[in-house]
Amino acid sequence: MKKKTIIIPAVIIIVLLLGGLGYTLVNLHKQKQANNDLQQLASLDKKEMENEYSQFALQYDELKHSIKNDSLMDQLNKEQKHTENLLAELKRVKSDDAKEITRLKKELATVRAVLRSYILQVDSLQRVNSALVDENAHVKAQYTEATAQITSLNTEKAGLAEKVAIASQLDATGISVSAQNKRGKNAKKIKDVTRFVVHFTITKNITASTGNRNIFVRLLQPTGSVVNASGSFSYENKSLQYSASRVIEYSGEEQSVTLYIPVGETLSTGSYRCDIFADGQNIGTGSVSINK
Repeated sequence: MKKKTIIIPAVIIIVLLLGGLGYTLVNLHKQKQANNDLQQLASLDKKEMENEYSQFALQYDELKHSIKNDSLMDQLNKEQKHTENLLAELKRVKSDDAKEITRLKKELATVRAVLRSYILQVDSLQRVNSALVDENAHVKAQYTEATAQITSLNTEKAGLAEKVAIASQLDATGISVSAQNKRGKNAKKIKDVTRFVVHFTITKNITASTGNRNIFVRLLQPTGSVVNASGSFSYENKSLQYSASRVIEYSGEEQSVTLYIPVGETLSTGSYRCDIFADGQNIGTGSVSINK
C-alpha cells in the first residue's frame, strides 16, 4: 500500500513535466517561425532597395540619350556613378545590418530627389530626339523589368508582414468565467448572481510589442444582450459594447489577468459566452452556464 502511494504522485509529476515540455517546444517552434518570417521580410526589403537603385541608374542612361549638353551630361554621369556605388554598397550589406540598411535607405531618398530634379531639367530642354527611340528600347525594357520586380516584391512583403502581424498577436488561454454572489462565493442560483469573474492568462510572445495594452471583455447573456454594457471598442470595422476593460502593461512574458463584471440587470438562465479582445483582435473565448 505504501509503495502504491509513492508511485501514483510520481506518475502525476512525470505527466505534468511532459506536458510542460510539450508546451515549451510548441512555443519555441512558434518563436523560431516568427523570427524566420522577420528575417525574410528584412531580406525582401533589401532586395526592393537594390531594384530601386538599379532602376534609378537605368533612368540616368535614358536621360543621357535625351540631351546634347556636355555640362549636364557630366553631371548625369557623376550622379549615375554615385547611384551605382550606393547599389554596390547595398549588395555587400547583410539584410540584418539595421544601421547600414537605414543609412542606405536615407541615401535612396536623396538619390530619388536628385533624379527627379534632373528629369525636370531634361524635360525643360525639350531635346528629345526621335532617332534615339530604338536605341532606348533596351534600357526601357530593363526599366520595365525592374518595376515589375519591385511590384512583385511589394506583394510578397505584404504577405510576410501579415504573417508577422499574426505571429505578434496576443493569445489568452486558461479562460475561466464564474458567477458569484454578494459574499464572493460561487452563486448556485441565477437570482443570487451579483457579479461575474473572468480570469485568463496572456501567453508569452517575444514577437509582440511591449507596453500598455487595452483589454476588453464582452459577456453575452443567452438572449444575446451584453452584461453590464460599459462602453464600446472597434472590432472588424464595427463598434462593439464591452462588459469590462482594463489596461495592462505587457512585457512579452506570461501574465495573469482578472476582470470583474458587476450585474445590474435581470439575468437569464442558460449559457453565457465571454469573448476577450486586444489590439482589435479576438484573443480568446470562454463560457459559463447557469441553469437555476
